[in-house]
Amino acid sequence: MLLEVRDLHVEFRTRDGVAKAVNGVDYQVDAGETLAVLGESGSGKSVTAQAVMGILDMPPGRITGGEVLFRGRDLLTLKEDERRRVRGAEMAMIFQDALSSLNPVLSVGDQLGEMFVVHRGMSKKDARARAVELMDRVRIPAARERVKQYPHQFSGGMRQRIMIAMALALEPALIIADEPTTALDVTVQAQVMELLAELRREYRMGLILITHDLGVVADVADRIAVMYAGRIVESAPVHDLYKAPAHPYTRGLLDSVPRLDLKGRDLCAIKGLPPNLANVPPGCAFHPRCPMARDVCRTDVPPLYEVSETRGSACHFWRECLHG
Repeated sequence: MLLEVRDLHVEFRTRDGVAKAVNGVDYQVDAGETLAVLGESGSGKSVTAQAVMGILDMPPGRITGGEVLFRGRDLLTLKEDERRRVRGAEMAMIFQDALSSLNPVLSVGDQLGEMFVVHRGMSKKDARARAVELMDRVRIPAARERVKQYPHQFSGGMRQRIMIAMALALEPALIIADEPTTALDVTVQAQVMELLAELRREYRMGLILITHDLGVVADVADRIAVMYAGRIVESAPVHDLYKAPAHPYTRGLLDSVPRLDLKGRDLCAIKGLPPNLANVPPGCAFHPRCPMARDVCRTDVPPLYEVSETRGSACHFWRECLHG
């Protein structure tokens, strides 16, 4: 197994109390596999990724429990200099806002080449040549001329390709892509996702794709983990989940996606708002918004029930949801 997250807990101390942003998350991803992590804003998707990468701001964040096993090593026990050697070389992250993630006063060639200078000890000339190769690899036209340009001279889609090139620079075994298609139009979204899928196959790397958009992951993910209020509430192979969700929250997300075969019908919406993580309701955190909620949902926290060998659901009434 390439990466295995076990019972991860992350909390933030706020004026309102302790917010449990990640509350016992378990997932795993193997080489050549794509895991999509879905959920609304505030569900804990990005905080989990930051804890895995070792870039969580501490304070105010604090990892209070769990393990992050990467190729058998628990990353949470490594010293910072050891962790830094893992970042970039063995695992890398693509951030959602490419413009703010890139340095505006350095050319893209300098920023791409820095990876090779720092981690591989290359000369600046050789690093620039590798930067051009990477830009060609992610299909940026006229890479040899554009390598001298600055981030503001590229479109949003091209900047995201540069971020992908930076993540790929040292050929890591795992890439985490945090909302990589945010603010891009649908055509560019499709191109970026197709590029990520192609690179995953070519390099046989693991890919964790964080998003709130079910449409983005339908054709590229192997498995999906759905997060709500800091927990994974459903985990399943992508085709099984789309065909028959086993959690009301997942069903609500799917029902809110526009479909051509339901033209003219009103879209369904999940009522209410996600809970305040410093004051999560008792029982199932989703019960105030759930159309299937019953008394037991208001008092007992559901475990992740085993729906089958390959999927689980944190719903007391997953059977009814699955067949409903």
